[in-house]
Amino acid sequence: MPAATNKTDLLAVTRNEYTKLIKLIDQIDEPTALTKTDDASIKDTIGHRAHWIELFLGWYADGHAEKEVSFPAKGYKWNDLKRYNADLRESQETLSWADAKQLLETNKTKLEKFIQSHSDEELYGGPMKGANNNWTTGRWAEAAGPSHFRSAAKYLRSVLKANKST
Repeated sequence: MPAATNKTDLLAVTRNEYTKLIKLIDQIDEPTALTKTDDASIKDTIGHRAHWIELFLGWYADGHAEKEVSFPAKGYKWNDLKRYNADLRESQETLSWADAKQLLETNKTKLEKFIQSHSDEELYGGPMKGANNNWTTGRWAEAAGPSHFRSAAKYLRSVLKANKST
C-alpha cells in the first residue's frame, strides 16, 4: 500500500526508508555482504534495489518520449521476474560491496532529484505515461524506491538476526 499521496510525503518516505536501510547497511562487513543465502547475497539485494530505481527512471523517460515502455524490462514480462532477477544477479556478479552501496546512494539521489523536479500534479495527477495501468508516477517512484528500501531492510534485519544466533 503506498504511503505517499503528494510530493512532500513521497520525499519524506523516501528519505525515511533509506535512512533505516543505511543504518543496517553500515553494520555489515564485506564478507557478510558477499555470503550467498538462497542464491543471493546482501550485496545482490542492494544492487537489485539500486537497479530498480534505474528501471523506473527509464520507464518514465521512455513513456514521456512516446517510446514503448517495457515492463519490467525488454524481453521480460512481470511473470518472468525470477528469471529477470537471476539475470540481474549474474550481470552484477562482479559488483563489489562498496560499489553496490555507492550505486544505491547514487540512484537514491537520482530518485530524490526526480521527485524534487516534479510537481504534485506530475507525480499524482494521473497514470504514468506508457505504464498501461492506473498507477501514478508517484506510486511507481514509491514502489521503486522506498518500498524496495523497506523490503531490503526487512531482509537485512533477518540476516543479521540469523547471524547473531549462529
